[in-house]
Amino acid sequence: MMQQLLMIEDDTRLATMVGEYLSKSGYGFTHAADGAKGLEALETSKPDLVILDLMLPDMDGLEVCRRIKSLGGDSARTAVLMLTAKGDPMDRIVGLEIGADDYLPKPFEPRELLARIRAVLRRGGESGSAAGTQKTMRFGSLEIDRDARTVQVSGKTCELTSYQFDLLVALAERAGRVLSRDQIMEAVRGRELEAFDRSIDVHMGRIRNAIEVDAKDPKRILTVRGVGYVFAKQQD
Repeated sequence: MMQQLLMIEDDTRLATMVGEYLSKSGYGFTHAADGAKGLEALETSKPDLVILDLMLPDMDGLEVCRRIKSLGGDSARTAVLMLTAKGDPMDRIVGLEIGADDYLPKPFEPRELLARIRAVLRRGGESGSAAGTQKTMRFGSLEIDRDARTVQVSGKTCELTSYQFDLLVALAERAGRVLSRDQIMEAVRGRELEAFDRSIDVHMGRIRNAIEVDAKDPKRILTVRGVGYVFAKQQD
């Protein structure tokens, strides 16, 4: 079945160019020129991924992302790739904090956009488990189901984006091993961490908020100063 993309972008010329390129690459493509129309299209076209511009005429992209993530059911789990202003890390960080799966600074090459889309959709479609590995990982009261792509603590479901789930799995599969940011990013994204890119720390903060009893005093994901992170083998 053809995967569906929705682009919320007020630059019609850019959207047309991107739409033609992505359609030729085998995707269904829908365009909405502002946030309100984008949210309407989200309900009707049921996209697998939303390409969301930050600068929209009626509301900013961050608000659109918040509304998407506050929707019920499958709509809230729709992947979001945010288009940000080049050299503006704050927009990028805030976007990741409210649930965006990835970001791409403008201006961008269509080929890079396609690569990012494929990576996000692949993460969403893969179970994250290799052949012969255990479907469910358990660490004390924490349970990670790689097939269902769900995380629970003491039976309560934790809300994570697709990318954050894969980050958690990458750490859990290497429990007890200290991983640098580059190693973590490479494990889930397939490319090295960009210079001065601290988005990994933003995601780790979100994961801790979801799975830790006290995110300010984490027991599951520990920071190793100057190196990276380690997932604790022994947990309550």
